[in-house]
Amino acid sequence: MKTLLFTLEYPPFHGGVANYYGNLVKYWPEPDYISVLHNNNGRLINNKLPLLKWLPAYFALRRKIKQEKIGHVLAGQILPLGTVSLIYRKFYKTKYSVILHGLDLAYALKQPRKKWLTGKILKNSKKIICTNSYVAKLARQTFPEIGPKIAVINPGVDNNFQFSIFNFQLRKKYNLENKIVLLSVGRLVKRKGFDMVIEAMPKVLPEAPNLIYVIIGDGEEIENCKLKIENFGLNGKVIFIQKADDNERNVWYAASDIFIMPAREINGDFEGFGLVYLEANAAGKPVIAGNSGGVGDAVIDGLNGLLVDPLNTAEIASAIIKLAQNPALRQKLGEQGRARALKEFNWPKQIDKMYKIINL
Repeated sequence: MKTLLFTLEYPPFHGGVANYYGNLVKYWPEPDYISVLHNNNGRLINNKLPLLKWLPAYFALRRKIKQEKIGHVLAGQILPLGTVSLIYRKFYKTKYSVILHGLDLAYALKQPRKKWLTGKILKNSKKIICTNSYVAKLARQTFPEIGPKIAVINPGVDNNFQFSIFNFQLRKKYNLENKIVLLSVGRLVKRKGFDMVIEAMPKVLPEAPNLIYVIIGDGEEIENCKLKIENFGLNGKVIFIQKADDNERNVWYAASDIFIMPAREINGDFEGFGLVYLEANAAGKPVIAGNSGGVGDAVIDGLNGLLVDPLNTAEIASAIIKLAQNPALRQKLGEQGRARALKEFNWPKQIDKMYKIINL
């Protein structure tokens, strides 16, 4: 049976969802039996049609299924592509499954009409793949009858962290020799919690004066974060790197000592999983994570990192100090995290699970 991945986000588009789908196709057990219909060329959505902006997606889906004799559709976004898949099934009986990441479901449930439509889509699907336990729980609580269809398939991680000479060069470039590097990677939006790390720094530095905080990313919160740095007198203690390609980001993972992202939920906007935690673990680094959203799938407190209350700067500071002052604990959590990431979250294993589930 040939499967079609039907998605709005796909590489070279950046982001966790696109990364998930790129690896889904890359590691599909039968590469000749999966195809992709994506929106990178803008042909699926027409925003000039406010009520039926997804209509081009319907006709594109119909052409693709007929041309390639598709037997099963994987809808990458419940709205609007789940809607398109549902309508197509009503006419042509082609089965579909839905992949849920978190925010897609949370936003779909905010309006009664969208919630009703979401229920219809999920009830008529073959399988529902959730990328974390948190969104699986939300789906079950909202639509109890779909429970038997739900499976949790977390994202995977690659082992791309063998950069010892580059680690040295990077530390030298930024004058980080003999420093403890605290690293964050991600879009600068409030829910990621980078602002809370900055607010915790005045509590951290008296106990760990050789610590430097490096933030890789850009976004709407960058000016707010820079203002906090100025107000707290942290110039020289926080480094922003707004543009870094995947290779440079990986070098930073390897060159760092501790990774941190105390993500929190804000008005239904939450961290679905947090692949960055596993990427840091794969580089052998311990992580500090906010105990919210789907993060619990990625980080187990005391095994591969520390979970903190993302709204408590004292707790965030305490976790940073604990790891900064204890190299043995850093090494232990980092090694355990790396072993877990590469064993339980390697991409071929994760995608093989999905392949088997939708082909039952």
